[in-house]
Amino acid sequence: MTIACLEMLSFGLAHLARAARESGERLVLLTGVEPLYLHELATLPAGSVDVVPVDTGDRKAVTKALASIEDLRGLISSTDTWGVTGAEHAAEFGLPGIDPAVIRLVRDKARVRDLLHGKELSPFGAAPVEEAAAVDLQWLAGTVGLPAVIKDTAGTSSQNVWLVRDARDLSRFHQEAQGAALFGRLFAEPFLAGPVYSAETVTWAGETRLLGLSSRLMSAQPWFREDVTAFPVALPPAELSEIEAWLGEVLEALGYTDRFAHVELCMTADGPRLIEVNPRIGGALVGESMCRALDVNVYGGLVDLALGVRPRLLDAPLSGGPAVAFVLVYPTQAGELVAVHGLEEISRYPGLPTWYPTKAVGAHVDHLTDGRGHVGIVLAEGPTAEIATHRAVTAAGAVHAETRPPC
Repeated sequence: MTIACLEMLSFGLAHLARAARESGERLVLLTGVEPLYLHELATLPAGSVDVVPVDTGDRKAVTKALASIEDLRGLISSTDTWGVTGAEHAAEFGLPGIDPAVIRLVRDKARVRDLLHGKELSPFGAAPVEEAAAVDLQWLAGTVGLPAVIKDTAGTSSQNVWLVRDARDLSRFHQEAQGAALFGRLFAEPFLAGPVYSAETVTWAGETRLLGLSSRLMSAQPWFREDVTAFPVALPPAELSEIEAWLGEVLEALGYTDRFAHVELCMTADGPRLIEVNPRIGGALVGESMCRALDVNVYGGLVDLALGVRPRLLDAPLSGGPAVAFVLVYPTQAGELVAVHGLEEISRYPGLPTWYPTKAVGAHVDHLTDGRGHVGIVLAEGPTAEIATHRAVTAAGAVHAETRPPC
C-alpha cells in the first residue's frame, strides 16, 4: 500500500518516511525540486522514499503521476503552495482528506479575517486594496487605523507584508508593491502589537488538540522576518486552556477538520488575536522541535490523516523530551553564497547544537527581509524553551554566512 506526498516542507521528510514505514506504507514523493530534500534524503536508508520527478506546478502532470501509483491509499499535501492542489487531487481520487473549499478559504487571509469578524472571533475585518498606488495615509487611518499592515491574501514566509506607520513606510510600500509577485491580492488590517506565537494543533472530526505553542522572535520593524523560534512555550495552564478553547472556536468557524494547523497569533494587551491560519505543520524546524520536545513522531499524524483514521496524536501522552529552539541564519548582504563559516565551532556550545543547511554554496540570496533569505538553521536543546533559546542564539553567533555581492 502506498501514500503519496505532493512536495513537502524543507524539513520533516525523514520523520514522515519513518512514520509511513512503521504504518506499513510505501512513501512516494512527487517533486519538481528534489535538491530541496537532499539533506534529509541523505540521512535515510536507501528505498525509504520513492522519489518521482514531476512538474508539481502542472496539474495534468500531477494527475498522471498519481494515477500511475499502484495501491494509492492516501495523499499528503502539507505546504502552503500545494495545499489547495493536494486537497483537490485527494477529492478527485476518492482519497481521505479535508474539503478543498476549506483549504481555499484558509489560504485567503482576507476571507478568513472577514468570516471571523462576522462571527465575532476577530475585532476587525479586512480592507481590500484595489490599487497599491492609490493607498494613502488618510485612507489607511480612516479604514483600519495607523499603524497598519498591508499584505498578500495568499502570502507565505513573511513575503509581501508591509508595515505602514508614516509617510516613509508608505513610500517604501508603493515602491516595493509595484514590482511584487503576489500569490493573491492585497488587503489592509490593523497592526497587532505584542509577542507573536504559533499554535501547533491537530484536528479530527471537529476535535482539536493543542500540541503546544512555539514562540516567534521577529526582526526589528518595519520587517516581519522570523529569526528565532522555541518550543514549547511555558504559559500558565489556565491560559493555555483558554487559548486551546479559542483555537477550537476559530477552526470550527472555518469548517476546519481532519488536518494539522499552524495558527499564528499575537498576545496583545487585550488578549490573543489571530494573525493567520496555515493548513499545515509549522515550517522550518517546528516539526523537528515538536518531535523532540513531545517525544513522539508527530508526522505519524500526517500518515493517519492521509489514511482517514483518527490521529493517535489526539490521545498520546505528550511529554518527556527537551525543549528546543532554533535560529535562522541570514547573510548580511545579498549575493552568491560563498561559504558558511564557524560550523566547526558550534559543537563547543551546550545544548547539542546542530546545523541544518537550507541553501548550498553557490546559491543566490536575493531577499534579506523575509524567510527566503536564510541559508541554514542552528537548533539547540535545553530544559526549558528559554534556556534552549539562549543556547541556540549563542551557538548561532559563531556562524557567519559569506556572500559575494553581484557585480
